Amino acid sequence: MKKAFKALLLAALGFWSAAAMAAVDVNTANAADLDSVKGIGPGTTSRIMEARKVGPFKDWADFVDRVRGIGPGNAAKLSDNGLTVNGQTFKAVAPAAAKASDKPVPVAAKAAAEPAKKP
Repeated sequence: MKKAFKALLLAALGFWSAAAMAAVDVNTANAADLDSVKGIGPGTTSRIMEARKVGPFKDWADFVDRVRGIGPGNAAKLSDNGLTVNGQTFKAVAPAAAKASDKPVPVAAKAAAEPAKKP
């Protein structure tokens, strides 16, 4: 009888721990579900719910852009804690392609562009 009880108890604990780590989708979750995600408090929940009134979040980039206080670092942590956007976990976004004006200037061209220094 003790073995059966232990097995039942372990199965129940396994179920509850799996349920605790279940994904919470930002587009379908209610306020209580959002609050259950570690790292999301009442303030963030209200900002998410307000931003969601405009329309569902398309992806993580849209979520980060529309919810004040959520950046890539927070998004990664929230995703690790079970938050999803359209069922997708957060994947770091590659930095935007550098503009032509952001390219380093060769030393020779830089020297030619600077006026000569007087001794």
